[in-house]
Amino acid sequence: MRLIAAAAVVVIGATALAAQAAKIDVTGKWAFNVETAAGSGTPTITLKQDGEKLTGHYSGQLGETDLTGTVKGQEISFKFSVDAQGNMLDFVYTGTIESKDALKGKVSIVGLGEGTFTAKRQ
Repeated sequence: MRLIAAAAVVVIGATALAAQAAKIDVTGKWAFNVETAAGSGTPTITLKQDGEKLTGHYSGQLGETDLTGTVKGQEISFKFSVDAQGNMLDFVYTGTIESKDALKGKVSIVGLGEGTFTAKRQ
């Protein structure tokens, strides 16, 4: 009987943890650290989450632009385009929500290369 009670506590605890993780909202201002073969950068990205829909604004070395994306469970993805000296560059960020204040993942500069990012909520 004790074993069943202990198993029930573990299941309830895991369920509560999953529910808590699902409630994380990434809305806010984030300080990113981006590393690519083309160089590194520290843009500020403001995100607004509405359910699974994600919108926001990129502000960094390449200028400023709006972005769109999704949040599904712990997975986050968003994209935007910037005009870099007459060349349109498309960026795609995909990653995971590590905690309510931390993101981590990969960035793809479409046609040019890939890199990694970490982000901390400001």
